[in-house]
Amino acid sequence: MFDPKQFDDVLQRFSSALPKGLQVLQDDVQRNLRASLESGLARLDLVTREEFEVQSAVLARTRAKVSALETQVAALERALAAKQPSAH
Repeated sequence: MFDPKQFDDVLQRFSSALPKGLQVLQDDVQRNLRASLESGLARLDLVTREEFEVQSAVLARTRAKVSALETQVAALERALAAKQPSAH
């Protein structure tokens, strides 16, 4: 779901920001941080960009269909109203 290269980039940035004394523990810190980050992201209700784009396209098509149907219903209502005798 997530690009491992992005994880590595974040971890590398974090590791380079550590004080020199802690950089000795860099591998351990990276493993623990990666596990924590992956665990936290796994708990979130996220979708991939591809899934998002597919659903956006489906929504756009659905909105277009609803708009067309609304127009059609309005035209049918006008036609029905024109055929009904006036109630005077």
